[in-house]
Amino acid sequence: MAAEAAGSDLIHVVALLAAGVVAVPIFKRMGLGSILGYLAAGVVIGPFGIGIFSESEAILHVAELGVVMFLFIIGLEMQPSRLWGLRREIFGLGALQVGVCALLLTGVGLAGGFPVSQSFVAGAGFVLTSTAIVMQLLEERGEIAAPKGQRIVSILLLEDLAIVPLLALIAFLAPGGGDMSLSDRLTEVGIGLAAIVGLVVAGRYLLNPFFRILADARAREVMTAAALLVVLGSALAMQLSGLSMAMGAFLAGVLLSESTFRHQLEADVEPFRGVLLGLFFLAVGMSLDLHVVVENWQLVAVYVVAYMVIKAIGIYLVARILKTGHREALERAVFMAQGGEFAFVLYSAAAAVGIIDSQANATLTAIVIISMVLTPLAIVALRYLTPRDEQSLEGVDIADGLSGSVLIIGFGRFGQIASQPLLLRGIDVSIIDNDVEMIQAAADFGFKVYYGDGTRLDILHAAGAGRARAVLICVDKADVAIRIAELIKGEFPLLTVLARAFDRGTALQLIRAGVDFQLRETFESALVFGGSTLEALGIDPEEVAEVIEDVRRRDTARFEMQLAEGIRAGQRFLKGNIGTPIPTPLTPPRRTGQALNEETAGVLHKSESAD
Repeated sequence: MAAEAAGSDLIHVVALLAAGVVAVPIFKRMGLGSILGYLAAGVVIGPFGIGIFSESEAILHVAELGVVMFLFIIGLEMQPSRLWGLRREIFGLGALQVGVCALLLTGVGLAGGFPVSQSFVAGAGFVLTSTAIVMQLLEERGEIAAPKGQRIVSILLLEDLAIVPLLALIAFLAPGGGDMSLSDRLTEVGIGLAAIVGLVVAGRYLLNPFFRILADARAREVMTAAALLVVLGSALAMQLSGLSMAMGAFLAGVLLSESTFRHQLEADVEPFRGVLLGLFFLAVGMSLDLHVVVENWQLVAVYVVAYMVIKAIGIYLVARILKTGHREALERAVFMAQGGEFAFVLYSAAAAVGIIDSQANATLTAIVIISMVLTPLAIVALRYLTPRDEQSLEGVDIADGLSGSVLIIGFGRFGQIASQPLLLRGIDVSIIDNDVEMIQAAADFGFKVYYGDGTRLDILHAAGAGRARAVLICVDKADVAIRIAELIKGEFPLLTVLARAFDRGTALQLIRAGVDFQLRETFESALVFGGSTLEALGIDPEEVAEVIEDVRRRDTARFEMQLAEGIRAGQRFLKGNIGTPIPTPLTPPRRTGQALNEETAGVLHKSESAD
């Protein structure tokens, strides 16, 4: 019996892994993102799909730890000073958005003929945006640290805090809930505040000494266990005090953000976070009750659209009132138009005290889940329906009829430094770039930079590439540099082209594109840095110069071999920091060995015969 149970559990584990592994790559290739892949896979394998799982709630409870760990890692990236700097966004922007959207969504319920208490609970639950979905989308787009990403994070933090007063309101709105005394409510608030203060004090004075002791033990697995203990322990403390687990993990991350163990903790938690977050989305997909959707499809369809549209309008209006640009306000509205995982908690609590019945709970849960499914699709639609922001070219000249001896394409940090020897020598240099802000900033420092896209042949002609003696490709994106090189060499095959390469792979492609010279952007600076390190260790400067020259020779030999045989070739020219089974000379000998006695001559003769 035990073996059969273990086999059944293993089938479930394999099914979960297989669903994610199959669905996510397919959906990402279709441009729909990993989240929608997980949700769709959950629907397929769940109790209302092919039925591999008959119960999704247990998995959902475990998978919520993925959201918890995600918030912990976000907290590690946000120092207390940075969090304090966002206080206006959290308690100003966040509170205003939650309040306005709650009123609007309550109005939607009242317009549908539902009582005030039920309308408020349904609307307030939908106000609580999915932290997991929005954070994952921001991470995929690399916008968590951007100002607009930080504003969204601030709103999500306020919504996490809002779950406490909302749960208290549900207790008050419940039949007989008014009997709850003021002292009981104050006690609940006091317990929550005490938990936060206790966590802050523990993080401030106990966590660093705790990890220092564990680090001295030099047991990696213990450090990993300790990282999980901190995350889960903080989450449990907040949950027991009536707050959200995600909030506890986030606070723990913030308190450890300035610790010397920060990067170690992030590395330890990251693998668990990724797997559990994927499991969370799978479990949400499994929770979608297709029977409820089919039986009440008209009601579900109307309220999914109504809630998402009205919430998006509320978010947009709040953003515009607070002087946010149209595009950012629109993106925020689409990103946050869905309901979230905290709605499940709120609806369950409302059902437990009799505000809504089990049928309404299932219907509202289905509405929230469908809104979560629709969010990635809405973002894809937004990308195609809204044009990109056009840059204002006020005060910027477009490249046309330039005639410099040298044309520089790209005027970032690399291009600025590369231009200096040419300008000091009195060479006539034309410069183009497609970043308006950089062009305007360069003008303040005495540089005339023209607006132009180096990947367009007409712009290259207008910038004088056909009249120039040389072109310097100084852009920072590898694919763009290669494209420009191919374009120039195809149109102007005799023109001298020098290019900045991002890495070895880019350098190899640039050589094949026909450039006359390429330089990996960090190669020379890294050599100087390494040489300076040797000098700081007391090595004679002449010996340092010889070592650096040896590195150059070995790198050149490796590069030539890679050109002929591929990127994996030439590894024998690298000097690693582990022992190699076959010792090889650092450099090829300048002359062949000479025997100084008869015994040595015999050894050399045998070696030559063997060769």
